[in-house]
Amino acid sequence: MAEIFHKPATWQQRLDHIVETMRDMSTHTDPQMMVQAYGSRIRQLLPNNSFVSTSRRGLSKPYYRITRSSKWVNTINPWKDKEKLPLLQGGLLGELLYGGQPRLFNELNVSPDDPAYEYLQGHRSLMAIPHYDQGEATNMVFILRSQPDGFDPEEFPEQVWISNLFGRATHNLVLREQVQQAFDEVDRELKAVAAIQRSLLPKELPKVPGLELAAFYQTSARAGGDYYDIFPLPGNLWGILIADVSGHGTPAAVLMAVTHSIVHSYPGPAAPPGQMLEYVNQRLAAVYTNDVEAFVTGFYAVYDPVNKKMTYANAGHPPPRLKRCSDDTLLTLDGDRALPLGIFPETKYIDQEVQLIHGDQIFFYTDGITEAHNLQGQMYGTERLDQVLSNCGISAQGLLNEVVASVEQFTQGQHAEDDRTMVVVRVK
Repeated sequence: MAEIFHKPATWQQRLDHIVETMRDMSTHTDPQMMVQAYGSRIRQLLPNNSFVSTSRRGLSKPYYRITRSSKWVNTINPWKDKEKLPLLQGGLLGELLYGGQPRLFNELNVSPDDPAYEYLQGHRSLMAIPHYDQGEATNMVFILRSQPDGFDPEEFPEQVWISNLFGRATHNLVLREQVQQAFDEVDRELKAVAAIQRSLLPKELPKVPGLELAAFYQTSARAGGDYYDIFPLPGNLWGILIADVSGHGTPAAVLMAVTHSIVHSYPGPAAPPGQMLEYVNQRLAAVYTNDVEAFVTGFYAVYDPVNKKMTYANAGHPPPRLKRCSDDTLLTLDGDRALPLGIFPETKYIDQEVQLIHGDQIFFYTDGITEAHNLQGQMYGTERLDQVLSNCGISAQGLLNEVVASVEQFTQGQHAEDDRTMVVVRVK
């Protein structure tokens, strides 16, 4: 509904009333409540006898609905209870609505057989104000007065202007409400996806002989594409896997779940590491990543607790950092860093081996750690990471906590741009 401004007081009083009205309008989030509040305020200024609003949205000529009327005792929400609105066809209001032009009647005579006669009877002046959407008059407001010559034609253009501005504001509020509802629905679905994704990660870290473990997992969105896993293998061996799907959010989470499924469908013992990565790569490239331009970086290691040896292969993933606390050296488990998984099905992954000793600290991570940015646009980088990893003599969880705190301090608490995953392995 939209009404007409008159000048019953001084310009300052009118301005004060308009400012108060606009402030009130800006607080509303429900379009129905905003229209009612607006109508109540405008009626304090206007001597109009009656009004009626119509809409042809979603209908074909000659049908239209009455959406509001000053004759109604109980209002109907036209956005939520559309089917309860009176449905009419033809007559004066239908002709004006489908004509789509502003019209002014200062000598109105309506036949009793007009379908909208109950809304028009007793009135001699009518102002028809179309509300445009995408260039079409989908709605029309009719202002009515009982006396003839009730409207000043000189004010008519401004009334069309003001009424349409309020109509657009109301429509935008409706769209905002619809967008919020759609967002809430998507958010519920994303929460479900995130819950499913997190269920694929270890619920708790296993007890691996000779190792102390700690892990950290943080997504940049509801769901993410990082993946880590620690699982037992035949022969008292243990597999340690960390992976990162390209992209973010739900698409990355779906491919992460696919990767998890392929890893756990490996037909034989998941060793040596290179063969398992080749198996995952072939299936990703053949079925899942060929048409979507996605890939997965991964680092897979097999640990032998008896000999304290770790065999590993790298598929384009940031190499883990090995801090050898016994002689204060830092090693990078680069090895043969081949292409990520899912690009070329024929890619080969070469195994490397490292002998671990008491006190060694191995830091597995995804690039969301080293590529985290601060407010100045600088990257966290491996140098800052290595400074934290130089702290020997603390637990795996303690070292992990220090890295997390260092990254948070560097990024000044900014929201993570990328998923962040870390696994700390400390040789006891």
